[in-house]
Amino acid sequence: MSIFIFAIGALGYGGLEILFRGYTHWTMMLTGGACLLTLYYLDQQFNKAPLLLKAAGGAIIITIYEFAVGLIVNLWYGWHVWDYSLLPGNLLGQVCPLFTAIWFFLCLGLSLVSKGLCGRIHHSQP
Repeated sequence: MSIFIFAIGALGYGGLEILFRGYTHWTMMLTGGACLLTLYYLDQQFNKAPLLLKAAGGAIIITIYEFAVGLIVNLWYGWHVWDYSLLPGNLLGQVCPLFTAIWFFLCLGLSLVSKGLCGRIHHSQP
């Protein structure tokens, strides 16, 4: 199941980037997979947590991943995968409040979809 969740995150995030930016980078697919897998495990652990708390926690987790990966791929290796340095409140050009807010709404949507899928799966089991 973990490989499946990772693959969905990798392909899903890569697809979102292609849709909105016109391209992606293989490191973003790995990061998307790691993020979704982490969110999945946390949702299993804290399944009764309020939806808004899950979305806020997910946004923070994704922002932490984004900062860590950005330090490596952008600042250390100089691959210039993304650069938020022109956006207000950015930290070393790797993260910014705007994208943390975007991650919040992404996680909110993911939580709603996940809740709906789990409800349908549990409802259809004998």
